[in-house]
Amino acid sequence: MRVAIVENTRITHHGQVGVALHEAGARISQYRPWKDGQLPEPDDYDALVVFGGEQAATDDHTHPYLPHLAALMRVMTEKDKAVLGICLGSQILARGYGAANILGAAREFGWCKVALSDAAADDPVLGALPREFPIFQWHSDTFSLPEGATHLARSNVATVQAFRLGRATYGTQFHFEANRAVVTDWSHEFPQIIHSMDPDWLASREELSRRDGEQADQSGLKMARAWVALIMP
Repeated sequence: MRVAIVENTRITHHGQVGVALHEAGARISQYRPWKDGQLPEPDDYDALVVFGGEQAATDDHTHPYLPHLAALMRVMTEKDKAVLGICLGSQILARGYGAANILGAAREFGWCKVALSDAAADDPVLGALPREFPIFQWHSDTFSLPEGATHLARSNVATVQAFRLGRATYGTQFHFEANRAVVTDWSHEFPQIIHSMDPDWLASREELSRRDGEQADQSGLKMARAWVALIMP
């Protein structure tokens, strides 16, 4: 199993997705186009993972690779490869299918409740999760549902929290890869940015972690393992 991972920022944690890929014996190649513009060739891989970043999905003037990455995600989907976009990755995937990127309209941070749609009940990745569950969020932008996509989850702030295209392409606005260890590292690396998102969050992180973090970790790992199962031959 050959998997390309695209990292869109300097500090990128693979988290629960990395755990599931390594459990499955995946051979992983990492790309950092924010640094050198390089992207994978679609025929060289069985699956593609695109993680988050601080840029907007439409910031072509500072990140000129973005339209090419959006096109790549669509090409691999149309080749029936498994594609996963998380946070910015989901926004880029939506862009690749002509959806509207809506900037600055959906600010969420921390462990937030996400509710599944009726369509998620039979979904191979989200179907085993509770109808409502906490999961980590860190975003200000959102997007419209791509044409032809199955709407899988929403929150009070962002209507489209998860969607599926075809057999195995998923976009999730929420960071299901971010277990409590990842969140702890983010807290140490980005305290000023976190303070700007939620001034009270760092002081209450440990309490919030005890309340919501364990369930979020369990849900995230279930999702990661279920998506990786879709890549298996």
